[in-house]
Amino acid sequence: MNIKERLNRILTTLPEGVKLVAVSKFHPVESLQEAYDAGQRIFGESRPQEMTAKYEVLPKDIEWHMIGHLQTNKVKYIAPFVSMIASVDSARLIEEIERQAAKNNRVIDILLEVHVADEETKSGWSKTELYDYLDSGILERMSHLRVRGVMTIATNTDNEQIIRRDFQTIQTIFNELKPRFGDYFDTLSIGMSDDYPIALEYGSTMVRIGTAIFGSRNFL
Repeated sequence: MNIKERLNRILTTLPEGVKLVAVSKFHPVESLQEAYDAGQRIFGESRPQEMTAKYEVLPKDIEWHMIGHLQTNKVKYIAPFVSMIASVDSARLIEEIERQAAKNNRVIDILLEVHVADEETKSGWSKTELYDYLDSGILERMSHLRVRGVMTIATNTDNEQIIRRDFQTIQTIFNELKPRFGDYFDTLSIGMSDDYPIALEYGSTMVRIGTAIFGSRNFL
């Protein structure tokens, strides 16, 4: 089965209104072009330099989503063109995105990454840290970024109940925060290749799927 066939098979499983981010990190430009030719327009990368290199050679109507942990000193590389930074996990990163977006006269969409999984290695705000930051009012002074929603990665486990617990937790946080931000706060980004059917049960509006589209990654 080729990339087009795998992509179309996944699209048939997604309800109307759910966006598909094709996780293209570590995959060659040729694979992205194949997915693009099949109609895919949103691609997710985790390394700024790799994203920038692909941006330069691929069609300009692609929406690029930064989905990996982003260091503050790398924001400047993607600020001119990135559509969404989906892994915003600290006040320092928010400040740098605001600064670089202003330099480029842009408003950049972001997702707040919340840590709900059992693994300590996963990044993201704790719920308490995030709510304390939001209550501080600092974010409301940022005019070059727009909070579109929240994102998380569920615990890496075969135990479906733990995965469901994680998705239930982030769904609750999303629902609690929505009144604070209003209509444009519309993105609950949960679900990857192995668990996205479960994520859809918990209101996911954006799934991030790589392996099921592109096959195993070629780590560079």
